Amino acid sequence: MKKITVLIMLLMAFSNANAQESKTISRDWTSFAQRLDIVSEKEKKFKVTASVKLETEDEQAWAGVWARVDNKNEENGFFDNMGDRPIKSNEWKSYSIEGVINSSSKRLSFGGICIMNGNFYFDNFKLFIENDKGVLEEVAIDNASFENRVTNNEIPKWFQGNPKNEIIKVKEFDVTSTSDSTEGSSALLIKGEGIVPEINSIGNIEGVSPQIGNMISMLEDLKNRVERKVKDMSQYELDHLHDGKANRIGALIMHLAAAEAYYQVFTFEGRGFNDEEEKKWDIALNLGEEAREEFKGHGVQYYLDIYNEVRLKTIDELKKRDDKWFEEIQPSYGWSNEYCWFHVMEHQSSHLGQILFLAKRIPPEAELLIPTKKID
Repeated sequence: MKKITVLIMLLMAFSNANAQESKTISRDWTSFAQRLDIVSEKEKKFKVTASVKLETEDEQAWAGVWARVDNKNEENGFFDNMGDRPIKSNEWKSYSIEGVINSSSKRLSFGGICIMNGNFYFDNFKLFIENDKGVLEEVAIDNASFENRVTNNEIPKWFQGNPKNEIIKVKEFDVTSTSDSTEGSSALLIKGEGIVPEINSIGNIEGVSPQIGNMISMLEDLKNRVERKVKDMSQYELDHLHDGKANRIGALIMHLAAAEAYYQVFTFEGRGFNDEEEKKWDIALNLGEEAREEFKGHGVQYYLDIYNEVRLKTIDELKKRDDKWFEEIQPSYGWSNEYCWFHVMEHQSSHLGQILFLAKRIPPEAELLIPTKKID
């Protein structure tokens, strides 16, 4: 029988991991990981185990062990972060994730995740990969029990975040070491503080008629989703061109602002763009080759400032109107004002999907050196 070999390559040179450039962002969760490049000729099982506990008074807080397999076509394979069975116990317990790699697999990432406020404890990570005899065989993990203690909010041999090639630190979470451990003399402690849960609802905007309020809240929800996705993107990511016919993410944000600006004058003033507005918005509205050349070289705040300025005008003008105005028909289209703004809303949703698609396909800006480790 031909012997099957799994080749595992450490994606990060862990001795230099803390020297990698990082960025700090704000959000209600954080994660840490190790990552391996994997080549396997056939399907093989793997298992990740770790000891975890959580001390919190936040009902929305939870912890998890997570693992993700990235395939060669840049699509995700197996993924589990325990979101359907969140860890909330304040006692040390061992948890596991089991998945598969196969000939399409490119990379395995694994680690821990923390959501909302609390003290999150992690210890004694282990990784097992099925060998040619069908037995789950342990693979050595650097600093698996965090005996190499945290220094300056950095975890030796691990990196924070789960992007392709970037270290992410979240300002709401403090990373340290603790002697409260299950293995050895040290464990990892991540403290989440000052996180205010987001409340999502439709309508109920004071001083605004019901349907107008519903529309404002739905428009804002979609804009917030766009902003959450792009707010931490680098200029490289915003400028990335997936292919010769694609749009840059920066141009898509401008397109959302331009389309909304058009429906402002169309519904609030009953007209199309004038010459000045046409000059300002035409390239962004129509996208294509001119937009690919025009919208690059800017940071994300450049685009978000324009988007937010347009939205503030939309909300201000909608608040001046009522549900009866929503029923009025724009004769040139035969659309009601409510349908026009529904169209703006679903237009945002459509391009958010495009942004999500493009974001998953942005290659690393610079490849890291990859030492290899062979397991028979």
